[in-house]
Amino acid sequence: MRWEVVAWAAVALLLFAAETLAPGAFMLWMGFAATAMFVGVLLVPGIGLLWQVAAFVVLSFVSIQVYRTWFRGSGRTSDHPTLNRRAAHHLGRVVPVETAIVDGRGRVKIGDAFWVVAGPDLPVGAPVRVTGADGMVLLVESAGHEHAGQGGGTPPLG
Repeated sequence: MRWEVVAWAAVALLLFAAETLAPGAFMLWMGFAATAMFVGVLLVPGIGLLWQVAAFVVLSFVSIQVYRTWFRGSGRTSDHPTLNRRAAHHLGRVVPVETAIVDGRGRVKIGDAFWVVAGPDLPVGAPVRVTGADGMVLLVESAGHEHAGQGGGTPPLG
């Protein structure tokens, strides 16, 4: 068997193996390009090495673009979209300020966890509504006195 046929088969297998060790769909598509080159040099003998490498580069680029255009982001949508975003679980909750918000920073307690909050300066005990998150810092706004009874951390109904 010709050396380039064996070489392209080996490159394809190595790229597929690399994809299994470090998944990310990048090496997979380059492996498909190497497989196409394997078939190409098997069926059409006499292709120069420079043309083989050039074709592999072009096929890799095209196959990665096919992945990016048609396959990336088409995965299943989660039934728990906030699963790994703990702060997002608390959006809409009304809780009392645990440590006064001074110069835009304070602390609240939700359940058994303390959270750093960013928002308007407010005294201890003032109710705040969680409106967003910046990393692990909850963004809050004053909830006024109309929600003072909901200080237990329950999300609003609706």
